[in-house]
Amino acid sequence: MPYTGDVVPGGPTAVRELDEVVIRKASVGATDNNAYLVTCRASGAQLLVDAADDPDRLLELVREGSRGARLDLVVTTHRHADHHRALESVVAVTGATTAAGADDAAGIPVPTRRRLHHGDVLTVGHVTLEVVALRGHTPGSVALVYREPAGPPAGGHRGADGAVPGRVHLFTGDSLFPGGVGNTGEDAERFTQLLTDVTERLFDPFDDAGWVYPGHGADTTLGAERPHLPEWRDRGW
Repeated sequence: MPYTGDVVPGGPTAVRELDEVVIRKASVGATDNNAYLVTCRASGAQLLVDAADDPDRLLELVREGSRGARLDLVVTTHRHADHHRALESVVAVTGATTAAGADDAAGIPVPTRRRLHHGDVLTVGHVTLEVVALRGHTPGSVALVYREPAGPPAGGHRGADGAVPGRVHLFTGDSLFPGGVGNTGEDAERFTQLLTDVTERLFDPFDDAGWVYPGHGADTTLGAERPHLPEWRDRGW
Protein backbone atom coordinates (compact mmCIF):
# COMPACT_ATOMS: atom_id res chain seq x y z
CA MET A 1 0.00 0.00 0.00
CA PRO A 2 1.29 3.52 -0.77
CA TYR A 3 2.36 5.45 2.31
CA THR A 4 -0.17 8.06 3.43
CA GLY A 5 0.86 8.71 7.01
CA ASP A 6 -2.72 8.17 8.19
CA VAL A 7 -2.71 6.25 11.49
CA VAL A 8 -5.05 5.88 14.47
CA PRO A 9 -4.50 4.54 17.99
CA GLY A 10 -4.78 0.76 17.91
CA GLY A 11 -4.61 0.72 14.14
CA PRO A 12 -2.02 -0.67 11.75
CA THR A 13 1.41 0.78 11.15
CA ALA A 14 1.98 3.06 8.16
CA VAL A 15 5.15 1.91 6.40
CA ARG A 16 7.31 3.92 4.02
CA GLU A 17 10.12 2.11 2.21
CA LEU A 18 12.94 4.31 0.90
CA ASP A 19 16.33 3.49 -0.58
CA GLU A 20 18.32 3.59 2.68
CA VAL A 21 15.66 3.40 5.37
CA VAL A 22 12.22 2.16 6.25
CA ILE A 23 10.04 4.60 8.19
CA ARG A 24 7.22 3.19 10.30
CA LYS A 25 4.56 5.38 11.88
CA ALA A 26 2.15 4.39 14.65
CA SER A 27 -0.31 6.33 16.81
CA VAL A 28 -0.39 5.65 20.55
CA GLY A 29 -2.19 6.94 23.62
CA ALA A 30 -5.25 9.02 24.36
CA THR A 31 -3.77 12.14 22.76
CA ASP A 32 -3.06 10.43 19.43
CA ASN A 33 0.71 10.76 19.63
CA ASN A 34 2.78 9.69 16.66
CA ALA A 35 5.82 7.48 17.15
CA TYR A 36 8.24 6.88 14.30
CA LEU A 37 10.67 4.01 13.85
CA VAL A 38 13.54 4.58 11.41
CA THR A 39 15.31 1.38 10.31
CA CYS A 40 18.59 1.34 8.41
CA ARG A 41 18.08 -1.19 5.62
CA ALA A 42 21.77 -2.10 5.33
CA SER A 43 22.51 -2.76 9.03
CA GLY A 44 19.17 -3.22 10.79
CA ALA A 45 20.00 -0.42 13.25
CA GLN A 46 16.90 1.41 14.51
CA LEU A 47 15.94 4.78 15.96
CA LEU A 48 12.61 5.53 17.66
CA VAL A 49 11.29 9.08 17.64
CA ASP A 50 9.20 9.64 20.80
CA ALA A 51 8.39 6.70 23.07
CA ALA A 52 5.12 8.48 23.68
CA ASP A 53 2.81 5.90 25.24
CA ASP A 54 1.69 2.25 25.15
CA PRO A 55 5.05 0.48 25.53
CA ASP A 56 3.66 -2.84 24.32
CA ARG A 57 2.62 -1.25 21.03
CA LEU A 58 5.98 0.47 20.65
CA LEU A 59 7.88 -2.74 21.32
CA GLU A 60 5.70 -4.42 18.71
CA LEU A 61 6.69 -1.60 16.33
CA VAL A 62 10.37 -2.24 17.07
CA ARG A 63 9.90 -5.93 16.35
CA GLU A 64 8.21 -5.08 13.05
CA GLY A 65 11.42 -3.37 12.02
CA SER A 66 13.85 -5.95 13.40
CA ARG A 67 13.29 -9.61 14.17
CA GLY A 68 15.78 -9.31 17.02
CA ALA A 69 13.85 -6.37 18.50
CA ARG A 70 16.95 -4.21 18.06
CA LEU A 71 16.61 -0.59 19.13
CA ASP A 72 19.73 1.55 19.19
CA LEU A 73 18.46 5.02 20.06
CA VAL A 74 15.31 6.77 21.32
CA VAL A 75 15.07 10.48 20.61
CA THR A 76 12.53 12.46 22.65
CA THR A 77 11.57 15.55 20.66
CA HIS A 78 10.65 17.57 23.75
CA ARG A 79 9.93 17.31 27.45
CA HIS A 80 6.12 17.21 27.51
CA ALA A 81 4.89 14.08 29.27
CA ASP A 82 2.75 12.79 26.40
CA HIS A 83 5.95 12.28 24.36
CA HIS A 84 7.84 10.09 26.82
CA ARG A 85 5.33 8.10 28.92
CA ALA A 86 6.65 4.79 27.54
CA LEU A 87 10.32 5.77 27.52
CA GLU A 88 11.32 4.04 30.74
CA SER A 89 9.70 0.75 29.75
CA VAL A 90 11.04 0.77 26.19
CA VAL A 91 14.58 1.50 27.33
CA ALA A 92 14.40 -1.13 30.08
CA VAL A 93 13.51 -3.82 27.54
CA THR A 94 15.75 -2.77 24.66
CA GLY A 95 18.73 -1.08 26.34
CA ALA A 96 18.48 1.73 23.79
CA THR A 97 20.42 4.96 24.30
CA THR A 98 18.30 7.99 25.16
CA ALA A 99 18.68 11.39 23.52
CA ALA A 100 16.86 14.72 23.82
CA GLY A 101 17.46 18.44 23.44
CA ALA A 102 19.92 19.66 26.06
CA ASP A 103 17.56 22.33 27.39
CA ASP A 104 14.72 19.83 27.87
CA ALA A 105 16.68 16.92 29.34
CA ALA A 106 16.11 17.93 32.96
CA GLY A 107 12.35 17.77 32.41
CA ILE A 108 12.38 14.17 31.18
CA PRO A 109 12.17 11.62 34.04
CA VAL A 110 14.39 9.05 32.30
CA PRO A 111 18.08 10.06 32.26
CA THR A 112 19.17 11.48 28.91
CA ARG A 113 22.46 9.90 27.86
CA ARG A 114 22.97 12.16 24.86
CA ARG A 115 22.06 15.83 25.12
CA LEU A 116 21.43 17.25 21.68
CA HIS A 117 22.31 20.66 20.27
CA HIS A 118 21.52 22.37 17.00
CA GLY A 119 23.74 20.96 14.26
CA ASP A 120 24.52 17.64 15.95
CA VAL A 121 24.51 14.54 13.76
CA LEU A 122 23.08 11.17 14.82
CA THR A 123 24.27 7.95 13.21
CA VAL A 124 21.98 4.93 12.93
CA GLY A 125 23.81 2.14 11.19
CA HIS A 126 24.79 3.57 7.81
CA VAL A 127 22.31 6.44 8.03
CA THR A 128 22.78 9.93 9.45
CA LEU A 129 20.18 12.38 10.74
CA GLU A 130 20.74 16.04 11.53
CA VAL A 131 19.50 17.68 14.73
CA VAL A 132 17.64 20.97 14.32
CA ALA A 133 16.76 22.95 17.43
CA LEU A 134 13.31 24.57 17.22
CA ARG A 135 12.92 26.73 20.30
CA GLY A 136 9.53 27.96 21.47
CA HIS A 137 7.15 25.07 22.10
CA THR A 138 9.67 24.13 24.77
CA PRO A 139 13.21 25.51 25.18
CA GLY A 140 14.85 22.28 24.06
CA SER A 141 12.53 21.03 21.30
CA VAL A 142 14.38 19.33 18.47
CA ALA A 143 13.57 18.06 15.01
CA LEU A 144 15.45 15.37 13.10
CA VAL A 145 16.27 15.65 9.40
CA TYR A 146 16.98 12.65 7.20
CA ARG A 147 18.18 13.29 3.64
CA GLU A 148 17.61 10.77 0.90
CA PRO A 149 20.83 10.04 -1.01
CA ALA A 150 21.41 12.24 -4.02
CA GLY A 151 22.67 9.38 -6.22
CA PRO A 152 21.79 5.75 -6.89
CA PRO A 153 20.79 3.67 -3.82
CA ALA A 154 23.60 2.09 -1.85
CA GLY A 155 23.70 -1.69 -1.63
CA GLY A 156 21.27 -2.14 -4.48
CA HIS A 157 18.22 -1.24 -2.37
CA ARG A 158 15.38 0.52 -4.10
CA GLY A 159 12.51 1.79 -2.03
CA ALA A 160 8.96 1.02 -2.99
CA ASP A 161 7.50 4.39 -2.07
CA GLY A 162 8.74 6.92 -4.58
CA ALA A 163 12.21 7.75 -3.33
CA VAL A 164 13.24 11.23 -4.49
CA PRO A 165 16.99 11.96 -4.72
CA GLY A 166 18.00 14.52 -2.10
CA ARG A 167 14.54 14.88 -0.55
CA VAL A 168 14.46 15.59 3.18
CA HIS A 169 12.27 13.95 5.79
CA LEU A 170 11.63 16.04 8.91
CA PHE A 171 10.49 14.63 12.24
CA THR A 172 9.23 17.81 13.89
CA GLY A 173 7.64 16.77 17.18
CA ASP A 174 5.19 19.45 18.29
CA SER A 175 7.03 22.33 16.58
CA LEU A 176 5.46 22.11 13.11
CA PHE A 177 2.09 20.70 12.03
CA PRO A 178 -0.23 20.97 9.06
CA GLY A 179 -1.65 24.45 9.51
CA GLY A 180 0.87 26.01 11.86
CA VAL A 181 3.58 25.82 14.46
CA GLY A 182 3.20 24.25 17.88
CA ASN A 183 1.48 25.76 20.90
CA THR A 184 3.47 28.53 22.58
CA GLY A 185 0.99 29.32 25.35
CA GLU A 186 -0.12 32.68 23.90
CA ASP A 187 3.40 33.96 24.66
CA ALA A 188 4.33 36.34 21.84
CA GLU A 189 8.07 36.00 22.44
CA ARG A 190 7.95 32.20 22.35
CA PHE A 191 5.79 32.26 19.22
CA THR A 192 8.17 34.63 17.43
CA GLN A 193 11.13 32.45 18.39
CA LEU A 194 9.46 29.26 17.15
CA LEU A 195 8.23 30.76 13.87
CA THR A 196 11.67 32.25 13.26
CA ASP A 197 13.41 28.92 13.89
CA VAL A 198 10.95 27.00 11.74
CA THR A 199 11.33 29.53 8.93
CA GLU A 200 15.11 29.86 9.03
CA ARG A 201 15.99 26.26 9.88
CA LEU A 202 13.36 24.31 7.90
CA PHE A 203 11.59 26.37 5.24
CA ASP A 204 14.61 28.40 4.12
CA PRO A 205 17.16 25.59 3.63
CA PHE A 206 14.83 22.88 2.30
CA ASP A 207 12.64 22.77 -0.78
CA ASP A 208 8.94 22.09 -1.12
CA ALA A 209 9.39 18.31 -1.42
CA GLY A 210 10.46 18.13 2.23
CA TRP A 211 8.15 15.71 4.05
CA VAL A 212 7.00 16.62 7.58
CA TYR A 213 6.24 13.95 10.19
CA PRO A 214 4.63 15.76 13.18
CA GLY A 215 4.11 14.64 16.75
CA HIS A 216 0.34 14.29 16.31
CA GLY A 217 -1.97 13.80 13.36
CA ALA A 218 -1.40 13.78 9.63
CA ASP A 219 1.82 14.36 7.73
CA THR A 220 2.37 17.33 5.46
CA THR A 221 5.04 18.83 3.20
CA LEU A 222 6.97 22.07 3.34
CA GLY A 223 5.41 22.98 -0.01
CA ALA A 224 1.89 22.64 1.37
CA GLU A 225 2.66 24.86 4.37
CA ARG A 226 5.07 27.46 2.93
CA PRO A 227 2.39 29.77 1.42
CA HIS A 228 0.80 30.15 4.85
CA LEU A 229 3.84 31.46 6.76
CA PRO A 230 2.74 35.13 6.49
CA GLU A 231 -0.74 34.15 7.70
CA TRP A 232 0.71 32.36 10.73
CA ARG A 233 2.84 35.38 11.60
CA ASP A 234 -0.10 37.78 11.28
CA ARG A 235 -2.44 35.69 13.44
CA GLY A 236 0.21 35.07 16.13
CA TRP A 237 -0.22 31.32 16.51
